[in-house]
Amino acid sequence: MPPELGQLEHLEPRTLWTREAYDFTPWLADNLSLLGEALGLDLELAQIEPAVGAFNADITARDTGRDRHVIIENQLEPTDHGHLGQLITYAAGLDAAVIVWISPEIREEHRQAVDWLNRHTSDKIEFFAIALEVVRIGNSKPAVVFRLAASPNAWSKTVTSAHPPQISSRETAYQAFFQGVMDELREKHQFTNAKKAQPQSWYAFSSGAVSGITYNAAFASKDRLRAEVYIDVWDLALNKAIYDTLLARRAEIESQTGELAWERLDQRRACRIAMVRSSTNISDADQQGDAIRAWLVQALLTLKKAFGSRLAGAFETGRQIVNEKLSEITK
Repeated sequence: MPPELGQLEHLEPRTLWTREAYDFTPWLADNLSLLGEALGLDLELAQIEPAVGAFNADITARDTGRDRHVIIENQLEPTDHGHLGQLITYAAGLDAAVIVWISPEIREEHRQAVDWLNRHTSDKIEFFAIALEVVRIGNSKPAVVFRLAASPNAWSKTVTSAHPPQISSRETAYQAFFQGVMDELREKHQFTNAKKAQPQSWYAFSSGAVSGITYNAAFASKDRLRAEVYIDVWDLALNKAIYDTLLARRAEIESQTGELAWERLDQRRACRIAMVRSSTNISDADQQGDAIRAWLVQALLTLKKAFGSRLAGAFETGRQIVNEKLSEITK
């Protein structure tokens, strides 16, 4: 007997969001993980409607994996020349490395414009055009689909550049190692949306709880591999207050993780809390790659399980501590 199938129906986005600025933009800010999945990036919200001179961008975010600024400009109508100009203006004003344009209808001339920008700009800048689709089957709830209409072509940028980037054998090894880690975290554990590792010795994954607090993986000096909670919300006093709040629960946390390296880093802005695997460097990946990768994946999962539900509370407590200290100073 043939299966009974439903009919896929496409809905107008304005049936869900009447106004772009007041309805769609806040929804998107709360659901950046859906966009990140389409882009293959871990996105953290930075700000809604940040000022750029006399204008306002829709959303700024952070690509945690490569610590890059992201600009998102959205429309609920077909793409137009005005928004293309806004994208370039915002990218320049905010020094963005990833520029995303979302619309229900990416006109062909604008798709070609985004492709042209990807071909002729620096390989450190990436432009995306994303088609917004709303679908449902029968009487099911509507679902949002972000479809790539135009995206960077790293290969073409590299081969057409007058000075293509040179990647050392060590950087290639880092990229291969972290690609395996990233793929396992994404496909088996839904830990990240990231899809493409970079030729670097570290990678940062969004915590999904607080912008500026990430789960980092890094090959460190003295032959150590680290999995860590990295705290940097761009405020020294608040970073230290968040760290101290978590440190007060050290025994409780370490009952879930085992002994951790607690690093307040008083001479720096950020703080770190880490699990460390000693006597490990990237050259060991040739012979022990599977074992090293398995350790790192499990360490990151362990940190998320122990800290994930505590980060938002630690941030709020830390903010209260900082505000109270400021009140004392100003009395």
